[in-house]
Amino acid sequence: QVQLVESGGGLVQAGGSLRLSCATSGRPFSQYAVAWFRQAPGKEREFLAAISWSGSQTSYGDSVKGRFTISRDNVKRMVYLQMTSLKPEDTATYYCAATRGNYYSTLPGSGGNAYDYWGQGTQVTVSS
Repeated sequence: QVQLVESGGGLVQAGGSLRLSCATSGRPFSQYAVAWFRQAPGKEREFLAAISWSGSQTSYGDSVKGRFTISRDNVKRMVYLQMTSLKPEDTATYYCAATRGNYYSTLPGSGGNAYDYWGQGTQVTVSS
């Protein structure tokens, strides 16, 4: 079982930056991949970024490619999402999620059902 806790959300002006953190704990029995998703009120959950256990593989959703960067520190058991050039449409609750299976240098699909463990989310609000 892996527990995930997001932090770093808040209110930021358009064009600004934020770094979200995802702290993982528990006893991982696998080399899990981690992803970030977001969901705004009335909208479907959206895939943002994913990173393999080794960090060698990353993928990004089209809406954030070039603006967001995912990274991880397995010693600290942290995963980060650096967000730049934020827009009002980035306003949402942001979630990190981890797989149960092994993804040392590969990534699962970008659907939410590829991930087994989820955090409770952190709110990001971008003002215009």
